Amino acid sequence: MPLLLCIAAILLLIVMVVYFKLDTFISFLIVSILLGIGVGMNIQQISTSVTKGIGNTLGPLVIILGFGAMLGKLVADSGAAQKITASLTKIFGTKNIQWGMALAGLIIGIPLFYTAGFIVVVPLIFAIASTTKLPLLYVGVPMLAALSVAHGFLPPHPSPTAIAEQLHASISKTLIYGIIIAIPTITLAGPLFAKTLRGYNPSPSNTIFQIESMPENELPGLGISLFSALMPVILLTVTAIILYIVSPRSFLGKVMQFIGDPNIAMLLSVLIAVYFLGTKRGNKVPVVMKKLDEAFKSISVILLIIAGSGIFMQIMSDGGVSIYIGQILKNMQLSPLILGWLIAAIIRVCIGSATVAGLTTVGIMLPILGINQHIRPELMVLSIGAGSLMFSHVNDGGFWLFKEYFNLTVKQTFLTWTIMETIVSVSGLIGVLILSHFV
Repeated sequence: MPLLLCIAAILLLIVMVVYFKLDTFISFLIVSILLGIGVGMNIQQISTSVTKGIGNTLGPLVIILGFGAMLGKLVADSGAAQKITASLTKIFGTKNIQWGMALAGLIIGIPLFYTAGFIVVVPLIFAIASTTKLPLLYVGVPMLAALSVAHGFLPPHPSPTAIAEQLHASISKTLIYGIIIAIPTITLAGPLFAKTLRGYNPSPSNTIFQIESMPENELPGLGISLFSALMPVILLTVTAIILYIVSPRSFLGKVMQFIGDPNIAMLLSVLIAVYFLGTKRGNKVPVVMKKLDEAFKSISVILLIIAGSGIFMQIMSDGGVSIYIGQILKNMQLSPLILGWLIAAIIRVCIGSATVAGLTTVGIMLPILGINQHIRPELMVLSIGAGSLMFSHVNDGGFWLFKEYFNLTVKQTFLTWTIMETIVSVSGLIGVLILSHFV
């Protein structure tokens, strides 16, 4: 009975969000309350679970996601993203332009949330396609595939960061493993897949040209742009490597643990970006701080969605649903990595949101992972993240962004964007399964 109630709750969530267009947080709250009542919890227990679910889920994430949004805002508004893209395309040249675009997309995608990254890079894609006389999708898909991979796999993006916190996975290891898997995934979904799209050469939407690029002489240097954009990666990776070599109890080990804490790493990254991309370039401190305020406001909806998923997970836990599901699935022969990917993929196809799909799946998988102690939580994060990107279609905002900006028909969007996202998802799962034999 608890399993049927859980399935009914997820289906109701899908109907409320997709059919009735109800706010996702409100939908999560209503569904969670109904699930709690269904499993026999009283109103006081449900109220306690709601408060606990929000606190436990958002508590470890607000600082990371807030600073991540701030860093992305500084990278975009300062022209650092434009500088990275322009420089890499010059380095790679027209012949290897796809690889330059893919690398630029990955670098830009790490600090920028997907929608913001999309809006930033699309004008650059059109400018480069126009300059090189190459088909639009041939140039653009590698960059957008890299953005998608960063969104689904790599902290500090909301979904992988939230999933990592719930599964008690190391943010540093998740980032390192994610980059290892990202490279072949981007290669398949980006440059290789884009080679099949030469026949598509749509004319861009007129709205694209309302977004103006900064003059070359006003852009920050390439070194500073890369240094600022990649600072979270640099700090988390370097500290993880050093802690692998030295004792955590040594003075250096304690310093590295402090710097390698995700909250501290993101704080340092933002402060460095504030200086190099803000005040050092002549911007007044109040102006820079206003940008940071705007950036934090932009993620309020994402924070509410994550809070809603936390309520749902807590109700499942406190109501005994998670334990019941774990008991049913503990003897299944299917690998938890595949199961997590499959559940996330199904929810993603039904509901559209990668973030909702990933976070809902965690609540279902937690009891199973408690039984399967041999599964590395970092790989589970990446497996669920890959599943949450599966088969983007008409209920996903990214589908319509791609369609409208690239001026495609719905059919053409299915044959380009949807296939690209599916390749990312399946390739990500295969990468996780292969990596699981080595770590």
